Amino acid sequence: MSLSLIQVAGFGSIIVLFAAVLFVIFLVASAVRIVNEYERGVIFRLGRVQGTAKGPGLFFLIPIVDRMVKIDLRTVTMDVPPQDLITRDNVPARVNAVVYFRVIDPNKSVIEVENHVLATSQISQTTLRSVLGQKDLDDLLTDRESINEELQSIIDLQTDPWGVKVSVVEVKDVEIPQGMQRSMAGQAQAERERRAKIISAEGEYQASQRLHDAAERLESPTALQLRLFQTLTEISSEQSSTVILPVPMDLFRPYLGGSNGSSDGRARQARAEGRSSREEEGEAERLYEETVGQASSEQQALRDLDPEGTNGRAARSTEDATKLGEEQVPPGEEPPRTGSS
Repeated sequence: MSLSLIQVAGFGSIIVLFAAVLFVIFLVASAVRIVNEYERGVIFRLGRVQGTAKGPGLFFLIPIVDRMVKIDLRTVTMDVPPQDLITRDNVPARVNAVVYFRVIDPNKSVIEVENHVLATSQISQTTLRSVLGQKDLDDLLTDRESINEELQSIIDLQTDPWGVKVSVVEVKDVEIPQGMQRSMAGQAQAERERRAKIISAEGEYQASQRLHDAAERLESPTALQLRLFQTLTEISSEQSSTVILPVPMDLFRPYLGGSNGSSDGRARQARAEGRSSREEEGEAERLYEETVGQASSEQQALRDLDPEGTNGRAARSTEDATKLGEEQVPPGEEPPRTGSS
């Protein structure tokens, strides 16, 4: 009987010893804390914060008295859910964004707010709705940089008391109705067509200027001949059986004017005939004057030699001079007027 009691007492002492060892291990485990490099530990002793956050490294806490809360200092990437809004120009849109933030004061992030991640998410959603609702659709689509900066400054100002620093806010996507998308596509197409027409017109204007300059240069026969030689050189370098030879139209104008009876040819021919008629009249008058003068000189010489027979010979000389003048007049022309000698 006593032996059984001793055995029971020994077994009970073993259990008690084992429980004591487990309790000591639990106390030691609760007293030792390891903080990683990217973490900080906020220690509460009987509910009070003990200085600044601890870490990184190994720390010993007083069991049952101390309690430590670990805070991650790495940058958190948070996706803001899509928000339905109406822009200032009454266009419905659906916008989502992404927010980058991190904890810079672990004590404030634990003491000032219950859950700093959830609080930052909610303030980002409300700020996104309120700020973008004050913008026009064109600004929302084109002026993303200034909108992102405005969102970042507003959210960072509101999360600063929590020890949270918002570094970047980016608007990812803006969804608009299908009808508005078709209208914008039509506007973009019309703008592209306008630019294409302006560029084409500008090209035509520059080409016309260059052609005008080239025409002024080619007014010189030498320049035109050089251009002709260059064209022939270019044609000869190609394997072609057809040769196009440019010829100036000035070479064919006399033939075209005489053959087709054009006004230009007739006018040129009339001017040429007028000039030839005037030249023939002038030549006839000159010959007549020379003939009359010669006859007068001969008559005077005969009068000086034979005063009595002067009248008869002078009359014959005058008749001969008159006949000679008539013979010198070209056919088809009126005889010149008889002038006094």
